[in-house]
Amino acid sequence: MIFVVCACSQTVEEEALIKNNNTCKDFLIEAMKYHLLPLDQRQLIKNPRTKPRTPVSLPKVMIVVGGQAPKAIRSVECYDFEEERWDQVAELPSRRCRAGVVFMAGSVYAVGGFNGSLRVRTVDVYDGAKDQWTSIASMQERRSTLGAAVLNDLLYAVGGFDGSTGKLYAVGGYDGASRQCLSTVEQYNPATNEWTYVADMSTRRSGAGVGVLSGLLYATGGHDGPLVRKSVEVYDPGTNTWKQVADMNMCRRNAGVCAVNGLLYVVGGDDGSCNLASVEYYNPSTDKWTLLPTSMSTGRSYAGVAVIHKPL
Repeated sequence: MIFVVCACSQTVEEEALIKNNNTCKDFLIEAMKYHLLPLDQRQLIKNPRTKPRTPVSLPKVMIVVGGQAPKAIRSVECYDFEEERWDQVAELPSRRCRAGVVFMAGSVYAVGGFNGSLRVRTVDVYDGAKDQWTSIASMQERRSTLGAAVLNDLLYAVGGFDGSTGKLYAVGGYDGASRQCLSTVEQYNPATNEWTYVADMSTRRSGAGVGVLSGLLYATGGHDGPLVRKSVEVYDPGTNTWKQVADMNMCRRNAGVCAVNGLLYVVGGDDGSCNLASVEYYNPSTDKWTLLPTSMSTGRSYAGVAVIHKPL
């Protein structure tokens, strides 16, 4: 049922197998109705036929959303791995850098960030099939340099920096500084288009690297003021609790995170003085971090990148 509407009307419905089978025709009509719905209504439909699948042969592209050049920008680019070229796609509705960027249910979410003047709580969603951005419900707090990840069909915005002054937070208390990092965590439910709080982290973190592995949400590194962390904690949505796991080998903030083959990789970032080219991975079965023997060619931080299916 996951295919483009024009393909349904121009190709699929002309097939003899479809014409001569009432069950197939019913599926076709259902699929066409689904894809004609607005994004917010499509997200309310939950059944096996609407759950995104990933065919092995489906090509991938890399999408790079906003950023600093040198100020916050609206530009969005896609890199085509097969054709080895960059293409411009639809710009963001407004300037945005240091946002959380995730891929969920066939769409790319740009969460929070900085617009060049203020930290924002707005959220924009990109539909690759339409090459179009739309705005959804805003978070309850302004957040930049936050972590964002998807777990059990829910989008989490973790920590970050709100740019306000003199704010008191429950975890860690008030440190006397005028600018506060956050330990709070919010969860977005696309079915209700609402953000809600979940359990706070044990420490305040801005610029944490966030990823999902085996149904658990990991928050790696980050910083609280001048202190850059190498500590890591993991969130269990079943118990709504965080717990500490082994520290990374290096202090890191603003790093990229991904899960591959049962391991959690933390890529680059910076240690407070320089950008890092090293990569390390976490094995939950041994509770150990291991540095890769080779590093990237260039040290990099703020690399908010997602790999998505190539829009048809």
